[in-house]
Amino acid sequence: MSEIPRVPLLIGGKLVQSKTKEWRDVINPATQEVIGRVPFATPDELNEAVANSAEAFKTWRNVSQAKRQQVMINLARLLRENATKIAEVMSHEHGKTVPDAEGEVGRGIEAVEHAISVNTLQLGEYAENAATGIDVYSIIQPLGVCAGITAFNFPVMLPCWMFPVAVTVGNTFVLKPSEQDPTAALMLAQLALEAGLPPGVLNVVHGGPETANALCDHADVKAVSFIGSSRVGAHIYERASAAGKRCQAMMGAKNHSVIMPDADREAALNSMLGAAFGAAGERCMAISVLVLVGEAQKWLPDFVERAKKLKVNVGTDRKADLGPLVSQRAKERVVGLIQKGVDEGADLVLDGRGISVAGYEKGNFVGPTIFSKVKGDMTIYHEEIFGPVLSVVLVDTLEEAVDFINGNPNGNGTSIFTQDGSAARYFQNNIGVGQVGINIPIPVPVAWFSFTGSRASKLGDLGPNGRQAVYFWTQTKTVTARWSAHHREVNTTIAMK
Repeated sequence: MSEIPRVPLLIGGKLVQSKTKEWRDVINPATQEVIGRVPFATPDELNEAVANSAEAFKTWRNVSQAKRQQVMINLARLLRENATKIAEVMSHEHGKTVPDAEGEVGRGIEAVEHAISVNTLQLGEYAENAATGIDVYSIIQPLGVCAGITAFNFPVMLPCWMFPVAVTVGNTFVLKPSEQDPTAALMLAQLALEAGLPPGVLNVVHGGPETANALCDHADVKAVSFIGSSRVGAHIYERASAAGKRCQAMMGAKNHSVIMPDADREAALNSMLGAAFGAAGERCMAISVLVLVGEAQKWLPDFVERAKKLKVNVGTDRKADLGPLVSQRAKERVVGLIQKGVDEGADLVLDGRGISVAGYEKGNFVGPTIFSKVKGDMTIYHEEIFGPVLSVVLVDTLEEAVDFINGNPNGNGTSIFTQDGSAARYFQNNIGVGQVGINIPIPVPVAWFSFTGSRASKLGDLGPNGRQAVYFWTQTKTVTARWSAHHREVNTTIAMK
């Protein structure tokens, strides 16, 4: 019997076997097979990772922008070359289908390619003779050691939303990926080293809450980025902020999609199938609430029939539409919430419980599940289920739909399907959600635009990607300079003379 592989740390450019006594099993969610063991890094190991980043910052911050860009150019190429290999690892540890995982790597590459161009967003300002003989200019500088804490559901894309921009503007980075599926993130970091990132610029530590807390508390860490659940995100934001660090936390969601009666029926229904059930619903931007307006309510039976045809199977089956949930605990929670919906009076029109996949009977499978006649006070509506469960809400008008969505505290994303420009414009102007899709089900923007989730889905003013990411990972320093010495008299006023 072969020994179960142990996932290493990455410190100072080298793979390091942890000396910890605390390990967690990495489990294939389709088989329950233990396929790896991940360490919970010791305090000394975490301190060593941060110290390596701090030491590397002394030189990395002074490396030319052109050389830092070249590393990202190389990384984008290496990610393309290794996309399928990384996707297969993701599928084994997370459960998502290989094509979905390959798509995730593609979105990660998009973020890396954005990092290549961030020098244009790192330009300062200059004013000659702002006062007599005095020039004023601003320079945009890196912060120092930065940290990222990522969720399990996008083990490659989420790190790519963090460290590529952070290191390209001159910071160094400590990444703590999810302990549930750590290997793909570690592979990503190794490719970054192969791309030319110097040792110590990017370190990877594994662990649970104590490791995350230690990153929030460490005096040498200047900024923390988090993507994950609302409960953990609120804790990270509060703890890091209390320690004087810059922090952003992208958190939970309850995303709605509105279908108007004039929508392209085929496009709208097929889009909703992917948005609600793709990745088994384990996306913070998944559409979990469908709002059918007026005559569009008659499309529900057709939608249910289409959902029944989706294929549930192990993620390595390229024809599968959705794979297993990440863990048995996740499956138990989703199944429990489905029962809660039944108990509270929602109409269960498609039940995905009890799914069994031949050859993978122990897998954490839940099939597409649809509730109709869902009300705003039901548990399945106000809790993020994070599974392939769609709640359908029926309203008469667009105005009712907007009011209903605005009554939800979350604000990650929302969308509308319509062929009426005035309806789309009303929706985008009146909806209180940070990211809006028009005939696009999941409005995650391209990486050169910032991720702008809002309200209870976000803590901090600045989001990942785009211009906001550059602002988050840098600080502006303003210099006021005089090189002319002809003003020698005493000036006791605030005026510049």
